[in-house]
Amino acid sequence: MIDVAVVGLGKMGLSHLSMIKAHPDVNLVGVCDATGYLLDILAKYTGVTTYKDFVKMLDTAKPGAVIIATPTHLHAGMIREALSRGIHVFCEKPLVIDPAESVELTALAAERGVVTQVGYHNRFVGAFLEVKKLLDAGALGQVNTALAEAYGPVVLKASGTTWRSQRATGGGCLYDYAAHPLNLLTWYLGEPESVSGSQLTSIFSAQIDDAVASTLHYPNGTAQIIANWSDESQRKMTTKITLWGEHGRIYADRQEIQVYLRDTAPIPEGYTAGWNVRYTTELTEAPWFYLRGEEYSAQLDAFVQRAQGRESRSENDFASAAVTDEVIAMISQDAVRDDARLQSAAAGTATAERPGRVKEAWRALRGGK
Repeated sequence: MIDVAVVGLGKMGLSHLSMIKAHPDVNLVGVCDATGYLLDILAKYTGVTTYKDFVKMLDTAKPGAVIIATPTHLHAGMIREALSRGIHVFCEKPLVIDPAESVELTALAAERGVVTQVGYHNRFVGAFLEVKKLLDAGALGQVNTALAEAYGPVVLKASGTTWRSQRATGGGCLYDYAAHPLNLLTWYLGEPESVSGSQLTSIFSAQIDDAVASTLHYPNGTAQIIANWSDESQRKMTTKITLWGEHGRIYADRQEIQVYLRDTAPIPEGYTAGWNVRYTTELTEAPWFYLRGEEYSAQLDAFVQRAQGRESRSENDFASAAVTDEVIAMISQDAVRDDARLQSAAAGTATAERPGRVKEAWRALRGGK
């Protein structure tokens, strides 16, 4: 049994609270939020002890672990408070906005020997987990091309001012949506050497991006990332991964994994050359408590079990999330570079006047003339 506290009662915080309160190995010792009426209702109908001050909750309730589900710009300070007290931390994604802080907090967690985890729940989806197992088994061989996608109906009109509508506080499709497929790519392929062609597009939002496109470069190939949270053709968030390698192709989403293996592939147990399809339902164990998807319950259970066993290393810890934070920052910087594009002749007179690499590129295309 471990004492757990929760901070943040937005969508994800309420989701985590509902599940963690039902966990058989958890004693919920406190809930913190800045909204008084939410705390009043929660205390009245559940009896849980509530706090408006995060530090006071840590020092009074003395949890062994804390779940942080606040806006992204508040993560770093709260994580430091928890780590300084030797408290295990589960934090919603992305870990922090500044990748330098991700590295700092990862080092601090290692120094304190605490368990950390970040809420990239796709790593607990049976189909995406099966992709990782097949790649580790060498079924595809060297991956040369990848496509990671995320679509959903989040921002479908101009909205008011919230933390999600401000880039400085962690808002935008890049931080909130593209982070998920990017985390899968870094899980499968590791950290890219570079990024290029990044485009952050505002569709309805005034200050943030509603769509993301970028290319991640690896030593033996590339990965494309496309995310759009202004897509009402999707009923809810849809994440997809496609990987091409020397021995075949893998496609996976929340529902299934489709695997095509050439005759040259080392065939894993349970698979054959040609097409194979396996469904998430057959790849996923039933959780102790179902609320909104097995993966959400599974990630919290993994955190609880690791915290009880003080198992600090994990594929979903701060160190792995720091890699995703770094790629997010690279895309954000690449999107505003002045020299990131070669313009076509139709782009206007500016092309003819631009010196250096653009003229050289056109000259090369014309055979050096």
